[in-house]
Amino acid sequence: MPTLCLLRHGESLWNRENRFTGWVDVPLTDKGREEAIRAGLLLRGYRFDVAYTSRLERAIETLELVMLAMGYRVPVIKDEHLNERHYGDLQGLNKDEIAKTYGEEQVRLWRRSFRARPPNGESLEDTQRRTVPFFKNTILLDLINGKNVLVVAHGNSLRSIIMYLEDVPEDKVPQLEIPTGQPIVYDVYWDQEAHMLKIRSKSVLR
Repeated sequence: MPTLCLLRHGESLWNRENRFTGWVDVPLTDKGREEAIRAGLLLRGYRFDVAYTSRLERAIETLELVMLAMGYRVPVIKDEHLNERHYGDLQGLNKDEIAKTYGEEQVRLWRRSFRARPPNGESLEDTQRRTVPFFKNTILLDLINGKNVLVVAHGNSLRSIIMYLEDVPEDKVPQLEIPTGQPIVYDVYWDQEAHMLKIRSKSVLR
């Protein structure tokens, strides 16, 4: 039974400053590095065969610290399909200040809904159009072949994948939260008759 672990990167500088980050390459904070190391310690009982991450430094550094804490390295595949959603014109701006300009409800829709698209940016639906095909064409194949897979990515890229994995309906998406530095571990199997990946168990390591 292969294992799939999804992990959001540790706290970044703009997480701490409450800014929209998106594709801007900002570093982890000291707290973020501590979260990454703690996640690696929590995962010491697992043995991964391959790791996937985005092209953004906060995810890459998180993965490096996780492997350091686990005590072993695995082959790493970096791909922009796992990047955070692109927040367009909002990138770098403070979320509270934007709420004063556009209203709290509009900002909530941009951040939490499935279809609302920020100016010149991606909706979660747009993000899912790149993350899920990538998952099916690469990560899923590793799982089918019995490999244990670690994915270190971002809040929204992981939300879009979890929607697919757990068949989360659109109206439940606003409640789907992915904390920083907290591993989500699935034991999965491939259902030959249904021709789909199914989850045998899920645990959140704290």
